[in-house]
Amino acid sequence: MAEHSRLRPYRVLLGARVRAQSSYRASFGLDLLTSLLIGLVELAEVWVLYRSVDGIGGLDLTAALLVFGLADTAFSIADLVVGHLDTLPQYLRAGTFDVFCLRPQPLLAQLVTSDISLRRLTRVAVGITVLTGALITADVPLTPENALLLLLALVAGTLICAGIFVAAAGAQFFLVDASEMTNAIVYGGRYASTHPAAVWSRPLVALFGFGVPMAFAGYLPTLTLLDLPTPWNLPGWAGWLAPLAALWTAVVAGLSWRLGTRHYQGGGG
Repeated sequence: MAEHSRLRPYRVLLGARVRAQSSYRASFGLDLLTSLLIGLVELAEVWVLYRSVDGIGGLDLTAALLVFGLADTAFSIADLVVGHLDTLPQYLRAGTFDVFCLRPQPLLAQLVTSDISLRRLTRVAVGITVLTGALITADVPLTPENALLLLLALVAGTLICAGIFVAAAGAQFFLVDASEMTNAIVYGGRYASTHPAAVWSRPLVALFGFGVPMAFAGYLPTLTLLDLPTPWNLPGWAGWLAPLAALWTAVVAGLSWRLGTRHYQGGGG
């Protein structure tokens, strides 16, 4: 009962946000359509690129679509849940973040439940559709081992992407007016994760392969699933290490958020 009472304010707030967005049906439908078109354009980019060549980075079109499906689904789910954390600089500049500090709930939980963008549901649908189609085309047997690997990759990939959003938000307490810099990591990582990491330069491998482990959101699990050669002297079962990459990202995100909130001294009003 106590747990139910603690969660009730968050459910009520999220419910109000959902009703507010869906009440204007024409606008809501247009938002969904716009988000869908953006997802289709990004998919078309991969499609056109691989239709012109036999393969890139050791991946053919089917394998590339599997990478895209895994990584894009994971990022889209994280974007749906915590993507609005990138609006934190607006609260900091306006001094309205202090309102969150006055409430007797965890700051991060308040921010996560302060908004939800239902239009991003169509991005999730695009990722799931591509992932399903790629699995069927690649004729991947749905064995318990493969099913477990896919589940771990999706869950870990979502946690990795969510952790990057939180880490970027924590950095805003120090940067405030440099959201473009953190967005380059967040959305640049999303773009990089949907392409074969074998063609990345060494700086990108260091950044998005291990520092911000986006390669574990789609690329490495795909190689393990399809039994393809793994780059960077990693073992063929490197895709199973996605949960460890998610744990690393969670630790970095937790430290970033903790340091950021401790650094915050108020809006000055």
